[in-house]
Amino acid sequence: MNPAEEHNAGEMTDRRQKILRFSGTVLALSLLIYLLSQQGWHEILGALRQIPTWYLFVVLGITFVSRLAVAARWHLLLRSAELDASFFDSIRLTFAGLFASNFLPTTVGGDVVRLAGAIQLKYDATVSAASLVVDRLIGMAGMAMAIPLGLPSFWEAFTSNNSSSLISPLASLTWLPAGLQERAQRAGKRLKDALQAWIRQPRALLASFVSTLVHMLCIYASIILLLSGMGERMSVWLIAGLWSIVYFFTLLPVSINGYGLQEISIAYTFTHVGGISEPAALTLALLLRTLTMIASLPGAAFVPGILAAERSLQPVEPTKDRSQDSSDRS
Repeated sequence: MNPAEEHNAGEMTDRRQKILRFSGTVLALSLLIYLLSQQGWHEILGALRQIPTWYLFVVLGITFVSRLAVAARWHLLLRSAELDASFFDSIRLTFAGLFASNFLPTTVGGDVVRLAGAIQLKYDATVSAASLVVDRLIGMAGMAMAIPLGLPSFWEAFTSNNSSSLISPLASLTWLPAGLQERAQRAGKRLKDALQAWIRQPRALLASFVSTLVHMLCIYASIILLLSGMGERMSVWLIAGLWSIVYFFTLLPVSINGYGLQEISIAYTFTHVGGISEPAALTLALLLRTLTMIASLPGAAFVPGILAAERSLQPVEPTKDRSQDSSDRS
């Protein structure tokens, strides 16, 4: 395949992915609205009114701490790669990326904004892009460690409810397009190249991993507080396991920034596996999304300048295929 054909094939793939994400987002949001209407808005509002107002402010503060932990995770990677990054700049770019992910999902992803901001600050483009890949991998590794905590409850819920019919359709997903293997090999090579700069720096990777653990603990604490405010109880271990499963399910590239998909996943898992009431689960899902968006608002002050710089740097596209954002759910 010549370069022109590869370019056209790449554009067609991007177009199909955008159509898939848009269609999936509409479908997921429609299903979420249906679930909310079936449950009854008065019950949702009733669950919301149970939560003391100060609980919401505490959770919002915890969410900000979570965002700072995410910024610290990336900052440690940048510094270990000998980039002259200040912590304020790492915070500024992280919040700008979060704002882009939450409020500009159809135009630009959060990682694109962070990369553009790093280039604007004269950081090495290749190293900056690689640091974003490693940052994502560390976040996913942290979440993956908590998955086993939720699997026993999932298995019990499936077996007790005779839900094997929910699993069998997944078997049909084992069929893969012929070109997917080649794309996976290219992705594996990019990940290997990205890790080269940090593979000999275990201390930097460990410090970044500690930051992602702080981020995860903040999420769990927020969920515990919100459920407690609604009179619901769930162990922190089960919350950790269920949230990690929801996180990876939301990474499926079928919805823009996981809109609707995350809320439906939380409502299903926390109700049928976690054992809380459906109104509480739906309220939890909506509150987590809302508070996360509010916590990303400071990034609005930084996005315009970064996007303007990105437009002036259009010829520099060393990592276009790495820029697709999975929302900052890691």
